[in-house]
Amino acid sequence: MDKQEEFVLRALEERDVRFVRLWFTDVLGFLKSVAVAPAELEGAFSEGIGFDGSAIEGFARVYEADMLAKPDPSTFQILPWRGEGPTTARMFCDILMPDGSSSYADPRFVLKRTLAKAADMGFTFYTHPEIEFFLFQDGPSFKDGADARLEPVPVDRSGYFDHTPQGVGSDFRRQAITMLESMGISVEFSHHEGAPGQQEIDLRYADALSTADNIMTFRVVVKEVALSQGVYASFMPKPFTEYPGSAMHTHMSLFEGDRNVFFEPGAEFHLSKTGRAFIAGLLHHAGEITAVTNQWVNSYKRMAAGGEAPSYICWGHNNRSALVRVPMYKPTKEQSSRIELRSIDSACNPYLAFAAVLAAGLKGIEEDYSLPPGAEDDVWTLTDRERRAMGIQPLPKNLDDAIGLMESSELVAETLGEHVFDFFLRNKRAEFDDYRRQVTPFEKERLLPVL
Repeated sequence: MDKQEEFVLRALEERDVRFVRLWFTDVLGFLKSVAVAPAELEGAFSEGIGFDGSAIEGFARVYEADMLAKPDPSTFQILPWRGEGPTTARMFCDILMPDGSSSYADPRFVLKRTLAKAADMGFTFYTHPEIEFFLFQDGPSFKDGADARLEPVPVDRSGYFDHTPQGVGSDFRRQAITMLESMGISVEFSHHEGAPGQQEIDLRYADALSTADNIMTFRVVVKEVALSQGVYASFMPKPFTEYPGSAMHTHMSLFEGDRNVFFEPGAEFHLSKTGRAFIAGLLHHAGEITAVTNQWVNSYKRMAAGGEAPSYICWGHNNRSALVRVPMYKPTKEQSSRIELRSIDSACNPYLAFAAVLAAGLKGIEEDYSLPPGAEDDVWTLTDRERRAMGIQPLPKNLDDAIGLMESSELVAETLGEHVFDFFLRNKRAEFDDYRRQVTPFEKERLLPVL
């Protein structure tokens, strides 16, 4: 037993923990949980907890269903929202096969495998997500009839950076941040976003695996706090036609030890050759990885809306209409040199999204991709002819287009592995087929009166 496992077992006694929740995600990014008694944890560390993998979305076929969830002791935290009842803790798990080998269906393993490739090249991958979401007065209705068609109602009518005295959003963000930080998840900024009821909370930089775990915890905390305050939180990318959607703009950088390899003094924007090649990889493979970073049919409504959601494959310095932005360099703060990918939405599977993004950037470094000229104009205001002249291509316009590009991508297939790649494609095709059969309110309102 290693020291971290011993620490956890001691903490169980000292904190009088009665339940330990073991967390992992399915291929689509939905959180799964099994509660074990503290007495079972020593065995879970050494052998794992068995479960039926065929019952988890994308994990296994019926005849190979046996799997093990092995808790990662470094992720141990007390859950702060359990109130006055018995103390409950959680740990994330790695998913193993009965022989002890890693499961290729485990999204956490997909990211670990890609991070290992980066480590072999001498790099550590750091990420900093800006997570947007909505707060509604009520949750979605699952009733038949008129109730099911009601529009969600935002908790406020505030806008970007608005400070509303005694507003629901301010109280909500304060409580959510307090819970996150009690679990060791550092928050950098928080504010009201541009749409009514829309919030943003930015997590501090961390290595990509820790960030992905933190994002999954963040979603649970946000929903728990919302329920405790009598409201409902949603990470749906675009719940309203008339308002901006929810993104997860992600700042990223590569380090060699303590050195930020994206920084080069004297270079344009202080961006190194390695940083430029990483951006070139993101641009070159942007279409192929979009189904992973934007995995829902609704994701493409956000990117079709204009504003600060990217629709075109380009980069720029402080250009918020670009897919990749190079933020302004702060003198004396070379450690903060970074790039920002603006396509990712807050409903993605963060393990798979970070793996795909990192793989694309590393490919650019490995193959020494050249970076095209940056776009400093608002690309939304350019004509199609102007964009073509600049070599700017569109991102996939819908999930079907994104699936088609992903399907032919060797990079994504290699990164996700055959099992996850095949399941993900099958699931997304089924989602789009279901979606395109739907008769929408738009069609009824536009066509019924005139046809």
